[in-house]
Amino acid sequence: MRITHVSIHRLDFKLLEPYTIAYETVTTACNLVVRIQTSEGLVGLGCAAPDLEVTGETPEQVIAGAEAYVLSKFVGRDGLRRSALTAPLDKSLKELPSLRAAVDVALYDLLAKKARLPLYRVLGGHRRRIRTSVTIGICDVQETLERARDWINRGFQCLKIKGGADVNTDIERMIKLREAVGPKIELRFDANQGYSVGETVHFVKGIDKVDLEVLEQPTPREAKQQLGEVTKAVPVLVMADEAMLSTLDAFQLARHGLVDLVNIKLMKVGGITEALRVNSIARVARIPVMVGCMDECELSISAGLHFALSGPNIHYADLDGHLDLIDDPTRGAFSLKDGWLIPSEKPGLGVTDLDFS
Repeated sequence: MRITHVSIHRLDFKLLEPYTIAYETVTTACNLVVRIQTSEGLVGLGCAAPDLEVTGETPEQVIAGAEAYVLSKFVGRDGLRRSALTAPLDKSLKELPSLRAAVDVALYDLLAKKARLPLYRVLGGHRRRIRTSVTIGICDVQETLERARDWINRGFQCLKIKGGADVNTDIERMIKLREAVGPKIELRFDANQGYSVGETVHFVKGIDKVDLEVLEQPTPREAKQQLGEVTKAVPVLVMADEAMLSTLDAFQLARHGLVDLVNIKLMKVGGITEALRVNSIARVARIPVMVGCMDECELSISAGLHFALSGPNIHYADLDGHLDLIDDPTRGAFSLKDGWLIPSEKPGLGVTDLDFS
């Protein structure tokens, strides 16, 4: 199956509802779709969602990297030799993880389409569905409660609350939220590196009656040891996100027992191949995994979903980055029912092709 054409296409989205996290307010999102066409008529699709703060890339850098190392260099080669195609990119695109992810996913999409199977079955097929959390950005108590009620009314049973700007306000929000939603709704909290170790301990003590399921990346990513201090000091499960960018990060976190959980995002680690390696490290260390996302279209969320369904060590999903994207041309890649993500049974990621004409 020879590759006959490779192209990259930019999709700029406005968000239905802008949101605020500890270090920025987000109003728009850019995704870049890599399309790989083959001699058999099959098309592989993958998506990059660059974010300068998280992945260290701009859309312009992703496009330039694709033009230099992917678009022409893949033509004429066997589309099923994924490793041979992508191994050189580990070095040449080292600083462009979301582009590596897009190419890697597009080749997995091709493989599954060739096999006439949905990708999750090719990857192992451990589950048929997974529940996702839905995110509420930093806002005041009243707006937090209003947004929570809206999501619960739409069937979601797990809420992830963003914080990290002011610890005492965060404590108040979480206490009021638990009082409002009752005991059955799962609550997670993401400080996005906004706290010190002392502030994190203060936060956990302040919400001791809230029954928090997960505390995500409370301390700065470059200070992994601080995560370890928090993990040892608090009874809540502590998760690494921004501090978990590679297999090396996974090894360091696991070796030193610094966290209880890790958040794997395909955009951060460079695709499904690297995500499988990270998950192997986590599984050996008995560290459960959550699969997370950026602001990604349904095609890209579908890739995260298929990976999340692949094996037993992946217990959590935070795959809601598509919900606020306006005019997403990839809608229909999977279904969402009462907070459960269910993959399409179509071959690959569930999207046959996209028309960029």
